[in-house]
Amino acid sequence: MIRRALPLLAGLLTLLGTVLGVAAAPASAATSTSTSTATSAATSAADDPSPVVLIGTGGLTWTDVSAEKTPALWSFLRDGSSAALSVRSVNTNTCPVDGWLSLSAGDRAAAPGPHGSPDRSTTDPCPAIPTVDSGAVPGWNAYVRAARAKKFDATPGLLGEYLASNGTCVQAIGPGAGVGAALTSGMVPRYAAFDPDTLTSALASCPVTLVDVGAVRDPKEVAEDETAPTTSRAAQVKAVDNRIQQVLDAAPGGADLIVASLSDAGAQERLRLVAAKGPHFGSGTLRSSSTRQTGLVQAPDLTATLISAAGVDVPRELGGKPLHRVPADSNAESAARERLRALVDYDQASHEVHSLVPPFFNAVVYTQLAIYALVLLVWKRDFGAPETRARLLRIVRRVGVVAATVPAATFLANLLPWWRFPLPMLAVVASVALFVTAMSTIALLGPWGRSLLGPMAAVSVLTMVVLALDVMTGARLQLSSLMGLQPVVGGRYYGMGNTTFALFATATVLLCIAVSDHFVRAGKQMVAAVAVAAIGLGATFVDGAPFWGADGGGPPALLPGLAYLVLTILGIKVTWRRGALIAGVTAGLFLLVAFLDSLRAPERQSHLGRFFDSILNGGAMDIIVRKGQQNLAILFGNYRLALLVPVALVFVIYVLARPTSWGSRALQRSFDSAPTLRPGLIALLIVLTIGFLINDSGVAIPANGALIAVPLIITVAVETLLDEARPTLETRAARRR
Repeated sequence: MIRRALPLLAGLLTLLGTVLGVAAAPASAATSTSTSTATSAATSAADDPSPVVLIGTGGLTWTDVSAEKTPALWSFLRDGSSAALSVRSVNTNTCPVDGWLSLSAGDRAAAPGPHGSPDRSTTDPCPAIPTVDSGAVPGWNAYVRAARAKKFDATPGLLGEYLASNGTCVQAIGPGAGVGAALTSGMVPRYAAFDPDTLTSALASCPVTLVDVGAVRDPKEVAEDETAPTTSRAAQVKAVDNRIQQVLDAAPGGADLIVASLSDAGAQERLRLVAAKGPHFGSGTLRSSSTRQTGLVQAPDLTATLISAAGVDVPRELGGKPLHRVPADSNAESAARERLRALVDYDQASHEVHSLVPPFFNAVVYTQLAIYALVLLVWKRDFGAPETRARLLRIVRRVGVVAATVPAATFLANLLPWWRFPLPMLAVVASVALFVTAMSTIALLGPWGRSLLGPMAAVSVLTMVVLALDVMTGARLQLSSLMGLQPVVGGRYYGMGNTTFALFATATVLLCIAVSDHFVRAGKQMVAAVAVAAIGLGATFVDGAPFWGADGGGPPALLPGLAYLVLTILGIKVTWRRGALIAGVTAGLFLLVAFLDSLRAPERQSHLGRFFDSILNGGAMDIIVRKGQQNLAILFGNYRLALLVPVALVFVIYVLARPTSWGSRALQRSFDSAPTLRPGLIALLIVLTIGFLINDSGVAIPANGALIAVPLIITVAVETLLDEARPTLETRAARRR
């Protein structure tokens, strides 16, 4: 058996590596249709360079734009290409100087906080943007030190230095532009103050020009000790629009013009706006391969766009990618208004959900704890008649199934525009409840509803299908969902994040348990092992493929757990030597896929390829350290989320595993009835533990995995008790008749 099984397992792992490798190869044509359309819709600026002018502002969102109040910005929306812009830098809120520093570095950078500290809170005032003095940015070395301390591998001055080294000059107009155009030394070779009378000559002096037209600062949002604006927000928006119009009037013919709101308006973080028009940016929507989302781009994309527009190759180490245009069907006013509605939806959804996430997770954690208490109460107390106890057990079973469907329902809720309603909290709760009702009804009322592992299998399949189809079609349901990707934070825009992986991996292992149990009870261990391998490898492919899940930390966690389950089903003991072999093969597959992804064109790479590049250029350790710091910050900063993991474990061990408890008898009998349940739960523990250790924000993985696993384990144990009670209940019912 062992000799037959090990080649099977090795062959399946090799097959996965081969498929992933072919999919990630440079010749692969597996990219999204919209990306191909965007790339081919306009001639590349690198192949046909023309002057480019970036008009930088701050604090503006698409809700500020209208044909009547902001005609200059409206002309960009009507005649050019537009998108929502994620400006998140180092700190929670991005100050105007942070936005210009991030443009300069092409990565997350920010001015230091009070007394030179690299950290700055939302209550700290925004540092003022220094004005270039004697050809240099005052205090530049402090910006460099702050960037090094944050370990984002950001180099302030990269934009100006890189263009200068390739023979391209950059003209800076205004204080913020001086920061954006500075060299790595802080020197600014070409600088001028913003003066409408000299704009025409200044704009024609270099192929690349940065213009600071001022930022909008909301009087209601700025810190108490920050100099508050003397005019209203509406007046500031109007003044900025007027200065943008002045730049438009003075811009040289044939130039591409980009207007970008690079910073927040105060303490409140949200998506901002970016738009471009000119020879390379006709009417349409902006897209970047760094986000893979049409209409949503990130601040580092602007740096890459300026470099590309100058006819210079974009450095591979930059996280941003050049902006491209997805053409519109029409450039009429009505089409512009439709694009505005879509852009406002991006902003409103991300803004509303961001404030709802903390109370949602608090409610989820407390609900889970309430479920544990309910189960403890039902199992430990005698409620009299067997009928009463059976009725309570059925309630617990239904509650467990309902609770397990909530995570997938939070993604499906984005099928409905809940953020447009006057009460977003009520709307999103109603949307989630609608899909919870549908999914739990399917799980409980289908023909599988009364079997031991039926509801667990149904919930797992539904969860896997929802998440897999989403990442395969662009991850739009995850975007701005309660448990998905948060574009305003700017950590990730596509594929599977940690929360999504935790749910997907947990559902995968639970489905493997249910399917393998069917075959093992029929005496078909080899078929069960192949079924587990097929389901697991398919899930791993969806999770790890660069064009779908693009998850670097998922496959190394998922594969060892699946391998353990396969070996256990086949009766093979997992020794230290075999465990090391599994770990080595898993690590090798990860490096193989990352290496092949790094060979692809920069615009097609995922973060897997960029991480492999960082191994070669020496930046990998900074990434590892930063991810470790993020993990610790979440572990000790979000006590409710961290609390769920040990409480769930204590619940399983104490209530379900104590020799004298009702739960132990139920779970042990469940193990007897479902022979793959115990090894399957151990496999799940392996997956979640490895995921916790190797991912940034890793504490979220076991915590979110528990949201599905523990309720479904409860349903299995409860169904075991109900099965044992049915003969007694039927006998009592017959006597009464």
